[in-house]
Amino acid sequence: CNFESSMENVVGLKVLVHPVVLFTIVDGHERRGEGTKRVIGTLMGSKEKGVVEVHSGYAVPHHETKDEVAVDMDFDKEMSKLHQRVSSQEGVVGWFSSIREVTMHSVLIHDYYSRFDPGAVLLTLDTSMESGCLGAKAYIKSKVGLPGMTEGAIFTPIPCEVVYSEPESVGVNLLQRSRFTADGVIPVLLEIEQIQNVAESTDEALDQLMEYVDSVLDGRVAPDSDVGRLLSDTLSRVPQIDTVKFETTLNQTMQDLLMVMYLGNLTKTQLSLGGKLTQIAS
Repeated sequence: CNFESSMENVVGLKVLVHPVVLFTIVDGHERRGEGTKRVIGTLMGSKEKGVVEVHSGYAVPHHETKDEVAVDMDFDKEMSKLHQRVSSQEGVVGWFSSIREVTMHSVLIHDYYSRFDPGAVLLTLDTSMESGCLGAKAYIKSKVGLPGMTEGAIFTPIPCEVVYSEPESVGVNLLQRSRFTADGVIPVLLEIEQIQNVAESTDEALDQLMEYVDSVLDGRVAPDSDVGRLLSDTLSRVPQIDTVKFETTLNQTMQDLLMVMYLGNLTKTQLSLGGKLTQIAS
């Protein structure tokens, strides 16, 4: 028989997810009501040239039984309006589920979100960590069926990647370090300590890079053209600065940073002292 499927809208499609979206899903799943198997919610983001970038999201109340599912559409519409007031460039790009299974009710929920975007995506997260990790996966619904017969639908997997902006990368790295503490708490480092950590991590990365290059030159490791192009692109971005001038500029910057920190602490002390004097006088 002639089996047809509308897969043309899947080719070239890719989903980029920011870390805050994953935190939102995990937080919602941990706060779910008793007896609730999963949490669903709306994904907010943008689309450009086949790339769906999910910037944020929020959980939507819903009730799900074996035979039916109900979504609080009024709540979803109000939350969507509030998000668009904060970021007018974002819109509804799909929805999420806090379990990795795609159930039969997922089709009904997806049809609701398809009203806002016909190409809505579904993002699932393995919050049970049965696979050993969170395992974020993205799907898009495609029509399938026989010519002239009743059409069905399948959820087709599409590439999904977690991306970080520079501020998000700093926050994620800080959270990762909390895994190695007994109570899961880690203090926020001062600016000078953060600079020291970045310098140490950069030094370690350079040592690994030099070891790899030496291994390739000695013939212990086969050369990789992709790695070579990345190294060439990275080195071309490094500004050509005289060593003496670089050290002078770095020392001046460090002195400015230390002066700002000193003035900030001095201001904090003066405000605290002023508050205590005011209390004594009153």
